[in-house]
Amino acid sequence: MRFIVGTHEGRQSVFAVKGDDAFDLTAAVPEIGQDLATLCHHPDLMDRVAAAMGGAASVPVSAITPALPIAAPGTIICLGLNYVEHIKEGGYDIPDYPALFMRGKQSIMAAGQPMVRPSCSDKLDYEAELMMIIGKGGRHISEADALDHIFGFTVFNDGSVRDYQRKTHQWTPGKNFDATGAIGPFVVTPDELPEGASGLKIESRVGDEILQSSNTANMIWGAARTIAIISEYTTLSPGDHIALGTPPGVGHAKKPNPRWLKPGETVEIEIEGIGICASPVIDEAESKTLAAE
Repeated sequence: MRFIVGTHEGRQSVFAVKGDDAFDLTAAVPEIGQDLATLCHHPDLMDRVAAAMGGAASVPVSAITPALPIAAPGTIICLGLNYVEHIKEGGYDIPDYPALFMRGKQSIMAAGQPMVRPSCSDKLDYEAELMMIIGKGGRHISEADALDHIFGFTVFNDGSVRDYQRKTHQWTPGKNFDATGAIGPFVVTPDELPEGASGLKIESRVGDEILQSSNTANMIWGAARTIAIISEYTTLSPGDHIALGTPPGVGHAKKPNPRWLKPGETVEIEIEGIGICASPVIDEAESKTLAAE
């Protein structure tokens, strides 16, 4: 099933998407709530969702303003250095264990919302990434069982402020500026995608300029292996987000000059079979003006 969480006529709902139509599941099954958190925690509701589709009211997908798939995810874990060519362009050695870091809730925003270039740096970079949302939680999850723990897959732009990323070995500052990590708008359940969402074209672009173009089959650590590795050290919970790294072509590695995102541009991340996450880029000063209005 394909979901979008968003507002229509001032009301936020969970919608099921078929083609260009979106069906209001929250209105049909109020227990679902206004985002995907309840469905992640209570998969038994999926049967009611399927049954409600026939009688649910529909609106055009284009009439929905996207919101975060889950308003307050418990944990957001990101995997770095997961495509060999991206590792090489960054000047790193190929690791035998993934680079893992975490994002805070202030750093993420819904697809379509502005991506903010901070006033302290002009080195805002893009990173096209596949993201998975955990359904069934657990600890010490085996790789063989890991795919059963995924609720769905979505699109993530791991916006990075590169000079701040390199101020520390842990990358935390550069990966956690407010409103730099766009998520969504669609969440697609695993049954509608290849196993582990492998073999999907993944691309970033600004207008006609293609910035990155690769395939999720090129990941070193796929969805199942990543869940197994992470659950060795922490208990995963329904609704947790895990991002699976970016392919080559990021802005800081462009030659002869880095390619930073600029206010006025719109960066798009597209993953085959899932959708497009588009983010207009604005300066921090403009974001403060918008917030005051």
